[in-house]
This record gives sequence, C-alpha cells and structure tokens, in this order.
Amino acid sequence: MRTDHLLFGAAYYLEYLPYNRLETDMEMMERAGMNTIRIAESTWSTLEPSDGVFDFTCIDRMIQTAAKHHLSVIIGTPTYAIPTWLVRKYPDILAVTANGQELYGHRQNMDITHPGYRYHAERIIRAMMEHLKDVPNIIGFQLDNETKSYGTAGPRVQQMFVASLKKKYPDILDFNREFGLDYWSNRVNDWADFPDVRGTINQSLAAEFQRFQRSLVTEFLSWQSDIIKEYKRDDQFITQNFDFDWTDHSYGYQPEVDQYDAARCMTVAGADIYHPSQDDLTGAEITVCGNIARSLKKDNYLILETEAQGLTPWLPYPGQLRLQAYSHLANGSNSVMYWHWHSIHNAIESYWKGVLSHDFSENATYREASEIGAEWKRIGTHLMNLKKENRAILLDNLSLAGLRQFPLETTGDHSYNAVMRWLADALYRRNIEFDMVSSGERDFSAYDFLVVPALYAASDDLLGALDRYVAEGGHLIATFRTGFADEQLKIHHDVQPHLLGRCLGIHYDQFTYPKNVRIATTDGRSALTHDWMELVTCDTATPLAHYDHPFWGSYAAVTENAYQKGSALYLGAFFDDELLEPLLVSYLSRHGYEGLSEDTPQFPLIVKRGTNDFGKNLCYYFNYSGEPRTVIHTGNAGTDLLTDTPVAAGAVLTLAPWGLAVVES
Repeated sequence: MRTDHLLFGAAYYLEYLPYNRLETDMEMMERAGMNTIRIAESTWSTLEPSDGVFDFTCIDRMIQTAAKHHLSVIIGTPTYAIPTWLVRKYPDILAVTANGQELYGHRQNMDITHPGYRYHAERIIRAMMEHLKDVPNIIGFQLDNETKSYGTAGPRVQQMFVASLKKKYPDILDFNREFGLDYWSNRVNDWADFPDVRGTINQSLAAEFQRFQRSLVTEFLSWQSDIIKEYKRDDQFITQNFDFDWTDHSYGYQPEVDQYDAARCMTVAGADIYHPSQDDLTGAEITVCGNIARSLKKDNYLILETEAQGLTPWLPYPGQLRLQAYSHLANGSNSVMYWHWHSIHNAIESYWKGVLSHDFSENATYREASEIGAEWKRIGTHLMNLKKENRAILLDNLSLAGLRQFPLETTGDHSYNAVMRWLADALYRRNIEFDMVSSGERDFSAYDFLVVPALYAASDDLLGALDRYVAEGGHLIATFRTGFADEQLKIHHDVQPHLLGRCLGIHYDQFTYPKNVRIATTDGRSALTHDWMELVTCDTATPLAHYDHPFWGSYAAVTENAYQKGSALYLGAFFDDELLEPLLVSYLSRHGYEGLSEDTPQFPLIVKRGTNDFGKNLCYYFNYSGEPRTVIHTGNAGTDLLTDTPVAAGAVLTLAPWGLAVVES
C-alpha cells in the first residue's frame, strides 16, 4: 500500500493512565514529530462495561485531542481481550485446549469459533464502526491483535474438524490410508467413532488439526474484515499486526497462522517486531521478520508495534532507536509505531516500557524519537514506498508444522525457523538482500536464486515446480530434510530426496545426529556439524564438502549439481556459520550474483538498497556496532539525505557507533 507520508507514532491507552494527561501527551507527540496513534484494540471491557451498554467516551476524547494535534488514528477492534461479564454469560467461551479449559485473566483465552463470542464480537465492532464511521482523522482499522486459534480444541471445534475431513476424504478408507491410521490400531472405521484429537500419537493427524486451527484464524480475520468493509471509507485501510515465532524475541515464521492466506482480506500487511538490543542488536530480526511482512502482500507494510524502551534488557543505547527506525524503512516499511507511548503502572506488562517512563517526563528515548520525527518531516517523502527486488527464501507452513512434530536434535519446536534463520542470517551478514516467497506459489522465475530451507513436507506439485525452476535456468539452494514427506507428513517410500533427486544430483537413505563430526571442503575449510546430517551419495552432483570422519568420510555433506539450464546447491548437514557464509558467497558468485568480493561490506556494516517514489536509488548504510566504521559508497554520486551533503561515487563514509547514512542517487 502506497502512502503519502511515513506513519510515526505509538499505541496509546487513555484507559490505563493514573491521571488525566491526554492533552499533555498528545502535545508531546506532536512536538516529537509523531503523526499517528493506535488505540482501542485491548479495551473491550471499557467500551462495553456491561452487556449491551456501550461507552465510547475514551475513544472520542483520544480522537478529538489527536485531531487537535494533527495526529491520525488507527482503530483496533477490541476482540482479543474479553470482558468478565461475557465469561459469566458463556462459561464455555473460554477455549478448551490440550491443557484443559482456560482460566479467565490473560488475554486471548477464548474460543474464536464460539457462537456467543462471535455474536458479541460482531455487536461491539458494529457499534464502534457506526459510532466512528464519519471521523475524518481515522485512517485505518486493525483487525483484532496478533490473532491465533489459541489452541482451541473443544468438542465443537473437533466436530468442525471432522466435518472438514469428511469433505476432504468422502471415503473414510482413503482417510485412514493417507494418515497411516492402522498404526497402533488408530484406525477410524466410522466417523462417529472419531476420537479426541488431543490424544493422538499420529503426527500426520496432529499436523492436519493444526492446519485446521490455522484456517480458523484465516476465517476469523476475513469475517472481521467483511464487517469493517461495510463501514469504512475508500481512503481507509484494513490491516492486522501479525507477529512471529518467538524465542525471547521475534524469531521467524509464525507457526500458528497461515499469514499469506490471512493477509488476503487486508489492504496492507502489518507486523509487530521485537528484538534484542544493546550489544545484542544486530538488525537480523528486523530484516527477516520484515521481509516476511513485505512478502505477504508483495508490497510495503506497516510496523504497528516495535520496542521503544521495551523489556528491561532492551533499553537502547544512544543512537539505536534511530538505527532501528531507519532499518525498518530500508526493509520496505512505511511506518514505525512503538508499543507503547507511556509505561504502564500495574499488571503483567508493567516492565515493558514505552517511549515515556513511569514518571511521564521527557527522557533520552523521547528525545531520540523527536530526532527521528524531525528528520522524517524533512526527508520522509524520499524514504516512503521503497521498492525492492531480490532473490528469495521459500516459506512453508506445512514443513514448519512437520518439523515441530519431528524436530531436529536440539532446536526443538524452532527446527524449521532455526534452519531458515541459519540461511537468512548468513545472507544478511554478507549484505545479500532477499525476499520471502510463499510455498503456495508455483512460478519462481522472477528470482535468480531461490533458497529452500528444510522443505520437509511438500506436494508433488510444489516439488515439480522447484525442479522446473532449476531446469529453466534458476539456481536453487536447498537443505537437508527437503522433499522427505508428503502433505500428510507421510514419509515417501522411494529414494530420498523425493522428486528432487535428479535436480540435486544426489540420493541418500541414512541420516543421524552428528556427534563431534566435522565437514571439510575441497578448498581446505572445515566446520563442526550439529543437529542433523545426511549420508549423501553424489549421482551427477559434484561434492563440495565431505565428512571429516573415520566412518562417514566417504559421504558428501555439501554438493553442487548442474541441471539443464540451472544449478542446485545442497546442504546435507547443519554446520557452523563460518563455513556456511563462504559456501553461499562462492556459489552465488559463480552463478552471476555480482558485487561479492573480499572488499564487500559485511556485518556489522549492513547495506540495503531500493528505489523511492522519485525513481531514485536509495542506499542505506548501517553500523551495527559500538565503534566508528567506514564504508565505501558503491552507487552513483548522490546526496546523504540525513546531512544534505553531496556524496561522490567511491566516497568513504564514516558512520558513528550505531550510526547510519542514507544516500539518494
């Protein structure tokens, strides 16, 4: 979605304030150069304090004061945190999960399919939209908040699941065969006998139920979107703040939502990205998760939540808030919105700090945000709507689910994302920019290189598309555990990798967890393997690395194969980064990727490029370190937008610690 200015602001909660300071806050926002607030998404109990009694006083006050201070407003539907009276009215509204029925207290504890929940959710959305439909400074609507199925698996949900299976498999014999249910007498001979899926030991069935739960999210968001569309103006957008797989920060592709499907009902994709800070700030999460967000609509996206001060370990060093903000823009975002404006004084998120601390006074974070706001007022039209064209990493929900069921040795539920991040972070550190692409696509010809991490479970149709991609001149980088199982996680009974053997030029039939196994390349490099290794035999492929081991030494670990017009690199083991990076750089260089040499900047110097609305090239230079760094400007002569100074081609730029430059040429 194109915008006519960058959105800069924060989530704001008048309802949470210990005293009235609405006018003061919005005056401070305006003074900081902020232009947007995000409100209402978690305040159902305030908006409807009792059944059918609506009170939009807080919303009205925030919107009116925002207009006075030239702030636009994004309204969130308040459906992700239910009021107490609704639970009293429908005790079974609380989701039944694998751990039993949820207790009231935390957010997102309800069954999103519950008829009573849907009735009241629609009623509050319609009442709010009817009340707000003519407000001029509302620019868009956010559907719910970081929506999932929340593990809902009660009797009604399971009946819905069985109904979907009956539709998909009219013959119950086909269903049993596809899921291998003869094992341990799990066979279902009558749909009426279908057992509680929460107890299944069949990973295929478990993954199918998870796919069904993801479809509930897609349907729920589409349902909300349809309601909003009845009221919204043509100039207002619909979005959702998608989040990501989580370790102790945003990590990778979300396992509980089919985000590509869910985003179809929206005008613009939104994202919430949180990451380590201080000496652990790398920008990798901003890049990986931002690339996912950009790929959902193949367009610019919105950062609807990111950290200001954030959790206690995340308090940014001077310069880091600004570095982070520009990093989002360099990735294609048209906004930076902080969660949240003011730090909260009670409850579970008391120590998740906003722009302002608990005393509400100006602080270092506010002053740095003001610097960002002033710069974006001056140069924002040069930074918005950035267009990027790159190679791509394939993302696949089914393989993510499959490797949660059958994980790698030590990476657990994050197996798929661990492999994806292994590759993505290596590209990032070497300043090789990349897009993400959905496994739902079948034409990958727009990408010169396609990276396929651990495509564990895939249809023959998708594998055939990858084979054609290489045959027609593409360059594929694939890893271990690719082409192993079908869409039901049933392992193929032919030689692995299924359908990709000719393209990759290899086969294997054994694998293990490596213990003290190193791999060595033909040019003398070596690295330690971990988590997974396959004993690969080359058919037409050339081995680039073998296992440096007394018993596994005859097998290849890394191979390259020429296949018709294209080529394929196969990584048969998980190994350390210091070997992965040169292997990737060497492969890309051999097959036409330009600009990689020993002099090419590497992390902590990060370079990002794109084209702006004026048709000019933007080159962002970031210093992700606490030491001054120099970098050579490799583009045409231009202007550093931040300092409004000329930059010659080949000029040496000096970047301050956690500093940056933006050259337009």
